[in-house]
Amino acid sequence: MTANSAVEFLIWLLIAASIIALVARRLRIPYTAALVAGGVLLSLLHLPYLSPLAPGQRPDWLTPNVILILFLPALVFEGSIKLDLREVTRDSVPLLLLANIGVLLAAAVTGYAVHWVTGLPILSALLFGSIISATDPISVLAIFRDLRINRRLSMLIEGESVLNDGTAAALFQILMGGLLAGHLTVATGTGPFVLAVAGGAGLGSVLGYVASRITEKIDDPEVEITITTIVAYGSYLLAHHLHLSGIIATAAAGLIVGNLGARKGMSARTRAALESFWEYVAFVMNSLIFLLIGLEVHIDALARSWRPLLFSVIAVLVGRAAAVYLLVPASNLVADNIPVRWRHILVWGGLRGGLALALALSLDSSFPDRQLLLDLTFGVVIFSILIQGLTLKPLLRILDLVEDRPDKEPT
Repeated sequence: MTANSAVEFLIWLLIAASIIALVARRLRIPYTAALVAGGVLLSLLHLPYLSPLAPGQRPDWLTPNVILILFLPALVFEGSIKLDLREVTRDSVPLLLLANIGVLLAAAVTGYAVHWVTGLPILSALLFGSIISATDPISVLAIFRDLRINRRLSMLIEGESVLNDGTAAALFQILMGGLLAGHLTVATGTGPFVLAVAGGAGLGSVLGYVASRITEKIDDPEVEITITTIVAYGSYLLAHHLHLSGIIATAAAGLIVGNLGARKGMSARTRAALESFWEYVAFVMNSLIFLLIGLEVHIDALARSWRPLLFSVIAVLVGRAAAVYLLVPASNLVADNIPVRWRHILVWGGLRGGLALALALSLDSSFPDRQLLLDLTFGVVIFSILIQGLTLKPLLRILDLVEDRPDKEPT
């Protein structure tokens, strides 16, 4: 694959993403769902002028290294710099419960259910549970912005997704270690898990604080934006090198930069440029990754695995429901109330995305259940984006959660 062909492929992807974005806006459907559907359609259309997008002609960008190192740090950082630390602190109890214990509970319920129904070995089934347990907020938040949904509900979904990506990735690595060693116990897994999560949060916070202090001393938008880019990717790479959670490190760095560096240490001009830059980066990254998902879907493989795929979709929904409906009432005992209607949205709106694919694709080719896990992961992600994403808007209307004012609190 030459540099020319890679650039040509990128241009074709951006052209396709732009056209699909316009169509999605006109039809008022979630942008990411339209991208996946458009990618599937493009993969089925064997037109001569679309040859750069055809299998065998396009570069293989949907790989764990590209997703984890190129896409995810930018997306996590962009999401975290927009979070208001005061809002996160106010809802820290439900966020931490769902993003940590919730991920563990959802992964366990999903894994054991898949093992029981399909006969997949228990550690492989739990590995699938960890792969698919993290939620992706992109489609949901786009719908929320269009329909002016309550700000706190949006923050709960966005904040949880920023935090639970790192938890799921750390859990996946520990389970992989157990599989390679041939055994895994709670005692041997708890220590590395806590270290990866807490260490990543600490490292990212320190790097975000240092970057904020540096940008406070200067007033140059280009330099300051460059520093935030270094922090976004540098925190991830350094944490990964230290065997900590890179995703949580990037999220923590973004939270500090967004609340300390941007709001207190940057001029209005720099802050506007920073927001525009990261919004554009997120748009491009999201466009590429969801279009690539659609292009890489193998309909025939999913059709052959329809029975375990159907069971897996149900298991994932059951695992998510168990986490939300058990942990949110516990959170309500000590924190601000989360209404019952919101819990339904937290369950159905827990979409899966790029992280799940990256973790599944990172499995070694010699892994005995790799192909089945890939098929199940692709299938659940496609169901999540297309079915859940397209039906979320009607569900919001049915539950009467579409508001005239974005700050209106439910009764």
